[in-house]
Amino acid sequence: MQHSRSMSILLAAFLLLLSAATGMPAKPAKAEPPAGAKMCLICHKPAPGNLLGNWEVVAMKASSIQMKIDDRAEVFRFDPSTVQVLNAREKGDIEKMLRSIKNGAAVRVSFAEKDGIRYARVVSVMPPVKLPEKDRISLADLEMLVAHGRESGDYTLIDSRPARLFKEGAIPTALSLPFPEFEKNHDRLPADKNRLVIFYCSGPACTMSPNSQARTKKLGYTNTKVFVGGMPEWLGKNYAVTTAWSFLEAYKDLSYVLLDAREPGVAEKGFAKGAVTFPAADNAAIQSLPKKALNAPIIVYDEDGKGNGNKVASAIVKAGYANTLLVSDGFLGMQQAGLSMEKGKLPTVIAYVPKPKPGEFPIEQFRKITTSGVPADTVLLDVRSRGEAKEETIKGALNIPADDLEKDFAKLPKDKNIITLCNTGTRAEMAYHILKAKGFPKVFFLNAMIDIEDGKPTIAD
Repeated sequence: MQHSRSMSILLAAFLLLLSAATGMPAKPAKAEPPAGAKMCLICHKPAPGNLLGNWEVVAMKASSIQMKIDDRAEVFRFDPSTVQVLNAREKGDIEKMLRSIKNGAAVRVSFAEKDGIRYARVVSVMPPVKLPEKDRISLADLEMLVAHGRESGDYTLIDSRPARLFKEGAIPTALSLPFPEFEKNHDRLPADKNRLVIFYCSGPACTMSPNSQARTKKLGYTNTKVFVGGMPEWLGKNYAVTTAWSFLEAYKDLSYVLLDAREPGVAEKGFAKGAVTFPAADNAAIQSLPKKALNAPIIVYDEDGKGNGNKVASAIVKAGYANTLLVSDGFLGMQQAGLSMEKGKLPTVIAYVPKPKPGEFPIEQFRKITTSGVPADTVLLDVRSRGEAKEETIKGALNIPADDLEKDFAKLPKDKNIITLCNTGTRAEMAYHILKAKGFPKVFFLNAMIDIEDGKPTIAD
């Protein structure tokens, strides 16, 4: 045994010397992807066999779950009879608990790998931070202070989230002091250490604001509070704000609805490109907004941030739209920031098109290929169960259930386009991520509700 180990070491050393002598670079080791979302890793260090990220969806028919870690998706199989679900809103059977987890909720997944397939053993929703009541401030009290303003209310409100999230939208009157940069930027805190200082971040499970508060106390501040509900609770009842410069930077690659709250006669002299006229948020106007389920960012502006925009944005929030922002410096700030402008009649119809997810196949194109015939360079992959596919499947589609895909992926060609599909898009998206991880370069998924009859699909609008 010792001789064998010595020979292995000598061989490795020889190969290293050979590569140096011949100028051949040693093959770099494949870097492991991060074990958690960037924001999670600021405060948490997951143990091996654990991933931290944001919950996306469960597919009970495939016994699979999907979580998001920044820009990548992770898919896990699970055994409904053994998986543990902790801190879910609902109690009872596994399906009820998993379905009760909110999309985007911070979760930890503990997993074990077998035959190249990862199985979730524990799905834990990150619990709310624990703080004594004296260190907390309620939504109602914070709303009252914000209504008075920073100076009249005699407070300083600190957003502890990363700067990019602050730019996407913040609580009015807040200053940005990201927790990761606290030590080098704590001079942004008020000079008066007896002044009320309030911190918030991304919700009850986020620890950046409590950690910022703890560091502030160590600096000698005597009157500090945490708004534990953070941005999610604020947006449920109020609009957020962003500046024109921040809007330009944060939303350049995002889909959104832009509303001009000024009177048409004023707005026609100059308005932001893409804006729709929206001077009053009456019932008819509210009905014209995108469906709430889309959670579209609705961005409102007036002339200078001090006019009708406040009223319009407030009415939209009251109607149940929980992703509403006001441009705090209005049209004038947008001009200074260099946004593209137009003149004349403003559009009156809102046309919101959500940004497609990575790999999402265009629905109209799918309709065409299933009507005219599937091209020879394309595989339609039905990832529903064998029982579902036996009842009805699209003519020419290949059936490999999503829960068999990690062991049967070799049956698929890597030189063809592969479009995964199911009844709702949930299992199709999971299958897409599985195949991308296996090195398939041309894989897509259909993100739609479909019904199949006589070999033909009908896609719900």
